[in-house]
Amino acid sequence: MSEPSNNQTIMSQRGLSADTRDWPKALFFVALIFSIFQITTAAFHPVSTQVLRAVHVGFLLLVVFISYPGIGKSQPWQPLAWILGLAGMATAAYQWVFEADLIQRSGDLTQNDMIIGVVLVALVFEAARRVMGIALPIICGLFLAYGLFGEYLPGELMHRGYGFDQIINQLAFGTEGLYGTPTYVSATYIFLFILFGAFLEQAGMIRLFTDFAMGLFGHKVGGPAKVSVVSSALMGTITGSGVANVVTTGQFTIPLMKRFGYRSAFAGGVEATSSMGSQIMPPIMGAVAFIMAETINVQFIEIAKAAMIPAVLYFCSVFWMVHLEAKRANLSGLPKDPWAAIKLRWYLLIPLFILIGLLFSGRTPLFSGMVGLALTAIVILGSAIILNLSSAAMRFVFWIALGVLCAGFFQLGIGVMFGVIALLVVICWFVKGGKETLQLCLHALVEGARHAVPVGIACALVGVIIGIVSLTGIASTFAGYILAVGQDNLFLSLILTMVTCLILGMGIPTIPNYIITSSIAAPALLDLGVPLIVSHMFVFYFGIMADLTPPVALACFAAAPIAKEKGLKISLWAIRIAIAGFIIPFMAVYEPALMLQSGGVLDTLFVVLKATVAIGIWGIIFTGYLFQNLYWWERILGFIAGGCLIMATPLSDELGFGLALAFMLQHLWRARKLQRLAQDK
Repeated sequence: MSEPSNNQTIMSQRGLSADTRDWPKALFFVALIFSIFQITTAAFHPVSTQVLRAVHVGFLLLVVFISYPGIGKSQPWQPLAWILGLAGMATAAYQWVFEADLIQRSGDLTQNDMIIGVVLVALVFEAARRVMGIALPIICGLFLAYGLFGEYLPGELMHRGYGFDQIINQLAFGTEGLYGTPTYVSATYIFLFILFGAFLEQAGMIRLFTDFAMGLFGHKVGGPAKVSVVSSALMGTITGSGVANVVTTGQFTIPLMKRFGYRSAFAGGVEATSSMGSQIMPPIMGAVAFIMAETINVQFIEIAKAAMIPAVLYFCSVFWMVHLEAKRANLSGLPKDPWAAIKLRWYLLIPLFILIGLLFSGRTPLFSGMVGLALTAIVILGSAIILNLSSAAMRFVFWIALGVLCAGFFQLGIGVMFGVIALLVVICWFVKGGKETLQLCLHALVEGARHAVPVGIACALVGVIIGIVSLTGIASTFAGYILAVGQDNLFLSLILTMVTCLILGMGIPTIPNYIITSSIAAPALLDLGVPLIVSHMFVFYFGIMADLTPPVALACFAAAPIAKEKGLKISLWAIRIAIAGFIIPFMAVYEPALMLQSGGVLDTLFVVLKATVAIGIWGIIFTGYLFQNLYWWERILGFIAGGCLIMATPLSDELGFGLALAFMLQHLWRARKLQRLAQDK
């Protein structure tokens, strides 16, 4: 790590976004201990779930306050930063030490309980403000104010009234407030998968994915943009974060697209759209998928199965738009061997495939994530050792021996894998290149803690909303309004829910957006007859789309400095490229077979055909090109054809297919006619 003076300069300018090698030592070791605690509790469960949640939040508060300034971009004033950070850890220690007493006197708070509760709520609000800005704290503050003063409101919004101590008890103690389900998921599944992604990223997985995608699609028409789509989808299997994908794969793909002739705004839009889609791409998906599984009490694999077809349609839509734009601009690609990257870094795929296999075999995400993380560490450490073995036979024997040792896990437990890792660490200490690999693993642990901070703080703060909603019952009131609208028109209820998701998404990330809307709007959709998973996936999809829609469009503004283009222009392209993301949720509500929630194989195939044709037609009209540039009336005809296929009314399918066929035939006839005229000249 650099000298402290350099650290302070860099940290004051970039905060947690600075390279971990440039962090102050204190912050580095706090983050390292944070990750070690999370791994230990995931593997051996030494503490109760309540203590786990409390310590998780305590570490989040400590990391935030010693790294994020209260105002501006200067380095935090360290004495105050440590006081606030240690105060956050003190709230966790209180929950741990007095756990039994707190359970016995649940609901009857002492003066000390009140002090700890008030401090915890205040610190979480302030930490969220520093990390994510003021929007989410304001929204959560409004819910808090409703809990305190809602008894004075008129009409149906009025509740029976709750004392200050009842509010604090609900938010700061128990599992329905700050330590609710989102915090539990953050402290278990999400943290492990973030660590898993951090290890693979440090080991070169980003390079593997981009090189493989370049080799597979780089030589196609518009290849560089197709590389962006594929690499971002692959990156979603290890990160599940749209903005993180933009700032990682985008550093390579956006300049590549621009170099091959794509417009800056289009290049940024492709990357933003593809990256946001990674959150809905099975098998791992984004953090919201784990929260959803826990919230509606279904296995994660059920969420992944429901998301599979929509995710494929989403990326096929993006691929189609990229292809049409490339044809319109007559852009070509570069030939390259797709398997060269796999030959070089094939070993990184082992833990990924095993993780996917465990998830789809019905194992819990916590178990699968722990095994995947341990295997990743073993593969990285083992690959450093094997480079010192000259004989191919010795390398083969080494990998076989490692495999046999790891197989002992199924008989003797996770401790076997930790023993193997400890042995490899000792060997790496003495072999050439081993110390560099150990340092890489240390920085991967710290990277995991860094990436967990914004997710964890958001999960903790939205506990305010969950706590107030469950205490006051406001969700049923809001659901009543949607139900009242939906009694006459389900479509209007869906539009209302969509607009709510998009507006919330202007100021808050996908995770709190989903948690808020799933608490309030999803139950109403369920009561209107929308299947459980479909109702939650509906709000999930539009929470993601909010990061592409103006005026905020977080993913687009993350791509803006890389593309050297205005975020708004990128956003306008992104919503055209991501048209499938706006269509699929509505189709799934009217045709649940699209998410495998009803009907048989034939029903699913038919709705997939409808969706494919609709998305294909709309891709053409939004690009304005197929074989030739489209006339204005062709766009109108195509739009109506796609709209009819989305609707679920009598004769709408027949009309949609008929109009789509007429659109394609007349356009093909016109294109050939123009081609003959050009040849005659």
